[in-house]
Amino acid sequence: MSQGDIEKRTGLLRCYLSRVENGHTIPSLDTLAKIAGAMEIALSQFFTESGHANGSKGLPQLSDDEVRFLSQIRRYSVSLNDSDRKLVLAMVKKMAASAR
Repeated sequence: MSQGDIEKRTGLLRCYLSRVENGHTIPSLDTLAKIAGAMEIALSQFFTESGHANGSKGLPQLSDDEVRFLSQIRRYSVSLNDSDRKLVLAMVKKMAASAR
């Protein structure tokens, strides 16, 4: 699918899509959702690796809900200091362990 095709389906300018594709611009989650819809793929496919040349396993497939959750964590974590990040991680580990 060409950038022109995605431009027509999303309304995003081709020059913007080029900047995203080449890593010069980081799109928002909403923008990624538009692009995924235009490409008829799940949003989560942008966040997983499908097979590696060396035969190792890729990352597990993330659901759209998991991607949204991790995006929210990322958005709020920028204002946390290192100590607070460690505390949040410890809390998540403890909650995950008790949920098993």
